[in-house]
Amino acid sequence: MSAATQRGDVDVDVLVVGAGPSGLTLANILGLHGVRTLVVDERETLIDYPRGVGLDDEALRTFQSIGLVDRILPHTVPNQILRFFDADRKLLAEMAPPDARFGWPKRNGFVQPMVDAELFAGLDRFGHVEVRFGRQMQNCTDNGDLVTVEFSDGRSPVTARYVVGCDGGRSATRRLMGVSFDGTTSSTRWLVVDVANDPLGHPNSEVGADPRRPYVSISIAHGIRRFEFLIHPHETDEQADDPAFVRQMLARLVPYPERVDMIRHRVYTHHSRIAGSFRQGRLLLAGDAAHLMPVWQGQGYNSGIRDAANLGWKLAAVVTGQAHDALLDSYDVERRKHARAMIDLSTMVGRVISPTNRRVAALRDRVIHAASVVPTLKRYVLEMRFKPMPRYQQGAVHHGESASPNSPAGTLFIQPRVDTREQRNVLLDEVAGSGFAVLCWSNNLRAVLGEAAFGRWKALGARFIEARPMTQLHWPGHDDPDIVVIGDRDGALKKWFDVYTDSVLFLRPDRCIAGACIAQRAPEVSQALFGVLHLTEEGGTHSDGKPDRAVRHVAQPTAQSAGSVSRTP
Repeated sequence: MSAATQRGDVDVDVLVVGAGPSGLTLANILGLHGVRTLVVDERETLIDYPRGVGLDDEALRTFQSIGLVDRILPHTVPNQILRFFDADRKLLAEMAPPDARFGWPKRNGFVQPMVDAELFAGLDRFGHVEVRFGRQMQNCTDNGDLVTVEFSDGRSPVTARYVVGCDGGRSATRRLMGVSFDGTTSSTRWLVVDVANDPLGHPNSEVGADPRRPYVSISIAHGIRRFEFLIHPHETDEQADDPAFVRQMLARLVPYPERVDMIRHRVYTHHSRIAGSFRQGRLLLAGDAAHLMPVWQGQGYNSGIRDAANLGWKLAAVVTGQAHDALLDSYDVERRKHARAMIDLSTMVGRVISPTNRRVAALRDRVIHAASVVPTLKRYVLEMRFKPMPRYQQGAVHHGESASPNSPAGTLFIQPRVDTREQRNVLLDEVAGSGFAVLCWSNNLRAVLGEAAFGRWKALGARFIEARPMTQLHWPGHDDPDIVVIGDRDGALKKWFDVYTDSVLFLRPDRCIAGACIAQRAPEVSQALFGVLHLTEEGGTHSDGKPDRAVRHVAQPTAQSAGSVSRTP
């Protein structure tokens, strides 16, 4: 960190461009870590129409980590079933994943404007986070040790240590970075119709793979339903905008389209694009500014939340002095491969769903019907095992030569419900807090790590957790004031450790396993991780440059009443 930034000669630590879901989630993460953050948006207020309609378990886990999940859940439809039908309404496939290994249902319908509003209101908790609407970024200059941001209204520039562009597919940040946006835009258009007082009323969703006109019907909570219809090449945007045309489309799915309480309708095209780089110096990209994907797996919104979860703790660690700037390079390394996989999956599913050639559609139907009678293939689809999961081979993870062949390093750790000696039936992340954590199975962590490594992780604010069978929860033999003992309430942790030979896990704040090993190798893996994570020797610093060995983090943020963050014009 330069002398200039150590003296506090910047207005904010991080400037976030864009008050969409990625930017608001990132601002909440930074707020929890005490990072001075400014969010700017060229609009006058939050977008009030739904775009994303599906939340996954990883996104809900992130919302849990920022203390807002209880305020978001009322706007969701959990465990939503998605059914695919052919032209004769015969079931092609069904997705109803039964497990909740990360603590939350895998499929959830949701009302995006209401969820975004909760993310926005959550910023009220932080005096060091501000949102300014009606502020359009015109230029930003990376000066090496800080970034100067200028605005189109001519108001005073703002200096920041880092700028993160969360400003959508037409990102000004990406343009100013000179970064490409590689990929394709589909020539296919879709009419998207949102209606109130759901005329169907059931809680689930369906896709009609009908070559005459593919369609989608999705329940998104509070009596709101989304319909989507393919627009044929000979049909113009003006025609699709005609209320009579819209009701003609609805007539295929509802008996009385003239009685439908329409909220809005729009024509969309699908994009499959990814930025050439997610980072250049002190400028970074997240969300739609970094990647765009078709809607078919509902992963556009969720991928942006993953970006925020991956980048947020890293920015906080660098700004507070926990880690060196090089840690931020791992953001592109880790997120690019997974975002690309999601784009490819979404594009492929779209091609399977939307052929209008009847022979092609008939062949597809025969193949899928044949596959559905094979139990393993049916389960593969039902449980959404095809969904790419983050697995980092490079980045802020350690894969040593001594790692076991089935090492879980680089994957997300599960989140079962556990007991502590004071609490029953709590989710694991509530015990692990919002920073680093070191977890082991039924062993003495201080002895396993050694005093030196134990002390270094403690200086970083890490939580130490010893997981035990419920029969041993209250046994006092390994008691240590710095270690939390948890009971494996439902046996999920034992089942996890049955699969992997590693017994000591080093968890990042985003709950990715940074390193894993057998107990005797814990000191050497710990040492390697300090290098891989680019962690500093001296611990953290406040944004004013003062030492802070007990790095700031909030283990269980409390819900606050909804309100409005500063809207400085």
